[in-house]
Amino acid sequence: MLTLKDLRGRTIDAAAVLPRASQDISTTIETVAPILQNVRRNGVSALFEYSEKFDGVRPPSLRVPAEKLREAAEQLQPEVRAALQELILRARQVHDAQLPESSEVSPGPDARVLNRWAPIRRVGLYVPGGQAVYPSSVVMNVVPAQVAGVSSLAIASPPQADFGGLPHPSILGAAHLLGIEEVYAVGGAQAVAMFAYGAKDEAGQQVCPPVSLITGPGNIFVATAKRAVQGVVGIDSEAGPTEIMVLADEEAPAELIAADLISQAEHDALAAAVLVTPSMSLAEAVMTQVEQQAQETRHVDRVKQALSGAQSAVLVVDTMDQGVEIANAYGAEHLELMTRDDAGIVERIHNAGAVFVGAHTPVSLGDYCAGSNHVLPTGGASAYSSGLNVSSFLRSQQVIHYGREGLRAVADHVSALAQTEGLPAHGDAVQARFR
Repeated sequence: MLTLKDLRGRTIDAAAVLPRASQDISTTIETVAPILQNVRRNGVSALFEYSEKFDGVRPPSLRVPAEKLREAAEQLQPEVRAALQELILRARQVHDAQLPESSEVSPGPDARVLNRWAPIRRVGLYVPGGQAVYPSSVVMNVVPAQVAGVSSLAIASPPQADFGGLPHPSILGAAHLLGIEEVYAVGGAQAVAMFAYGAKDEAGQQVCPPVSLITGPGNIFVATAKRAVQGVVGIDSEAGPTEIMVLADEEAPAELIAADLISQAEHDALAAAVLVTPSMSLAEAVMTQVEQQAQETRHVDRVKQALSGAQSAVLVVDTMDQGVEIANAYGAEHLELMTRDDAGIVERIHNAGAVFVGAHTPVSLGDYCAGSNHVLPTGGASAYSSGLNVSSFLRSQQVIHYGREGLRAVADHVSALAQTEGLPAHGDAVQARFR
């Protein structure tokens, strides 16, 4: 399945060593654009139409009744409920520590500038429901938003024919455990449109008010829709196929590396699973383990397709320094380190959505119960963006208060700069206060 690439003794272009699985939204915009416009014009009726067309079911109501959320939480299997509660607890601890403090600066006498953080007022959180359901993603999106102080949170997730047109019960149960009362049985691009434009019923009543920010992963249609409405609302990112890169030396356990590569490959046929190592013996052992373990996994066909794709490989390099260079050039969503010098190497990693250090810190831990957030940048976006966090739901806002003497101290400077930039009225507005 995995292709072995022996890069030893070669001059390599670290940024071009490995292709990425691509999601070309130009192929889907023609499908998505009419959906966005239809929902914008026709609101609730369009949303019901698309549920029947794409999900094969008409929800009993667009908004999930509160009693259904409560029932779903009560009916969670005890071990699932306990796991969600532990995830919520750990996620709150981690995200509480991210909350930035306001600060006030006095640039001169009689002059104050306050740097404060204001939460976004209303946020729409999308939770997929296609190949798999993700109650963990409910937690990962909701917790940082709640810590940030977002006062209005709405969740959308596809209606499921198997559950009477409601979203999956585990998603509803997770929402209830988090105190979320506003959940909609809407999926796909139409959910993005609902959040961006709002949705009214035939009587003109607002069923779902528009939001200011949309977060949450989804398929290529969701990603296309998020790009199309960006500017009308903010978005967190356009999530692409998941990625794992493992940077390991000859002492790393081959069976654990193989298990971790397979765990991410089961997400998607386009998932990227990559090992980078200076040890040919480890490379060969991991490939053998992957072959053996993949046969026993539930989603064997999906795993084999992902691991056989051009985006997945085992790269053998000359030195660990080369491995670090490739890791930084690639900027994986998830980067695992299993080396003799994990502490030293992690300090040299600049680009990665999240770094998992040591043999007992698999990516699956971060997916579910580390307390860190699993909504992470893909496709190399870690070079310029971060995973979802508390600041994703905050706006930096400056409050400026100058008194008369504070303004007088810089009035001539303002005028000089205004004249230089050909905007004399700017300077006049300051000088008018001293005439």
